[in-house]
This record gives sequence, C-alpha cells and structure tokens, in this order.
Amino acid sequence: MIRPRWARTVAGAALPLLAVFAALMILWYGAAVGLNQAQVRERFGEDAGWRAIVAGSWSMERPVLPAPHQIAMELKQGIFDHPVTSPRSLVYHAWVTLSAALAGLAIALALGMLLAIGIVHLRLLDRSMMPWVIASQTVPVLAIAPMVVVVLGNLGITGLIPKAAIAGYLAFFPITVGMVKGLRAPDPLQLDLMRTYDAPGRDVFSKLRWPASLGFLFPSLRVAVALSLVGAIVAELPTGAQAGLGARLLIGSYYGQTVQIWSALILASVLSLLGIAAVTFIENLAARRRGGRL
Repeated sequence: MIRPRWARTVAGAALPLLAVFAALMILWYGAAVGLNQAQVRERFGEDAGWRAIVAGSWSMERPVLPAPHQIAMELKQGIFDHPVTSPRSLVYHAWVTLSAALAGLAIALALGMLLAIGIVHLRLLDRSMMPWVIASQTVPVLAIAPMVVVVLGNLGITGLIPKAAIAGYLAFFPITVGMVKGLRAPDPLQLDLMRTYDAPGRDVFSKLRWPASLGFLFPSLRVAVALSLVGAIVAELPTGAQAGLGARLLIGSYYGQTVQIWSALILASVLSLLGIAAVTFIENLAARRRGGRL
C-alpha cells in the first residue's frame, strides 16, 4: 500500500526527532542513576543491589537530577491538578512570565524597527547608534536586571514594566541587527532605478526595503522570542517576585526542590518553542500572501 505524500513527509520528519528524543531519554535516565546513587547508597547502605539503586535513583524526593517521569508528574500536577488562578498552578506562573515576555517583545519590536529604520536612512545614526547597540549586549543581563528594578522602583514603577524592560533589552538586539541587514538587502540596481524615477522615500521603503526586510525580520523574531522569555525569567529573580517561572526557580533552589526547578525549566522551554512556532506560522502566512518565499 502506497502511503500519501503528506504521511511520508511527516514520517520522514518525525523519525529523526523521535530517535534523538529516545537517545536523550536513555542518557537522562542513566545520568540520573549516576548522579543520585551516592544518596541512595547512604540510605540503603553500600551493599545495596543495582535494582535498589536504580529504583531509588528514579524515585527520590530531592534528587540531584530528577528522572524524566518525575518531571512529567510534576508538570501534570502543576498544570491540571490546580485552578489556573492558584499560586500552586504552573499555568498561573507561566502566564505571569509570558505576559512580561510578550510585553518585552512588543517593546523590542517597536524599538528595534525604529532604530533600524533610522540607522539605514540616517548616516549620523548609523555611526553614532550602531556601536552602542552592539556594546549594549556586552553587559551581562544579570548585572543590568537589579539596576533596572531599583531605578524603576524608585520612580514608583513596579510589577510588569520592569520585567518587560529587561525582556525587551535582551530581545531588541537581534531585531535591530536583522532589520538593518534586511533594509539594506535590496539590489543597488533596484535602488538606482527608484531614484531614476524620482520615487519618494516612502515608496522606496514600502515597495523595496520593507519587503526585502521580511526575510530577515522573522528569523530575528524567532531569536527574540526566546531571548524575551529568558529576560522575563531573569527579571523575576532580583525582584523577589512570588509569581512567575523565575520565582519558581528561585524558591526551588532555596529549598532544594530540584523537581520543581526542572519542571519550570521544561515549561519555559515549551513556551519558547510555542512562541517560535507562532512566529513561523505568521511567516508562512506572509509568504503565502506574497505568493512565495520571503
């Protein structure tokens, strides 16, 4: 029986991913035994058999490295066993972090695009701003975050805005650089042709520079989505926040709850992947409207 083409495509794409996932799970379970066995031997004695060591390593309450099924159970309980408005719900904490990340991404998108347009069209901005844009990323975000929180706190600005500012700080750089490269991507011959016809600047931008920049904007956005989420999580650490995935990481580290720490990390990774998938979906829609690839 000949399978449909879409089925062959899905199978061809899924098999490598499943193979890597299976290998990762095998390595993870093995690493859990290796890292947790010292605590198991302290509990059961040096003469404990390998079955007891394996079973104990995969069922410890506070393991050095939790087993994947322990993290899955923690995610299941945190997502499905509590109301979404409860501070014990992972959905609640995920939304707190995601809202800050989305606000930061919006700030980064607006700031990055405006800076890129200015840098491309004004030589003065290109010479004066671009070096500072690059230099801004040499300062560790862990050093920036407390200063931003303190300064905005003294101005009476707390809550979402400081976290969004830090998330935007991380996310604006790839957007700015990608847009600058994209706006400069049109063929010089095409630009000369537009000048020959005395086309106004807005027409050059809308008909030439902007369409050319989309092929660079969406890849930059995919990077920015992940960075904005990292920024939102980092921003929750110095604020002493009681909600958010960063708060879950901090509380888990205080009390040695490694399963809680890993569940927050995995959920943050899933949110990042969903954000990247959303950007890819929008990119595909834009490509279809233009009748091809961006």
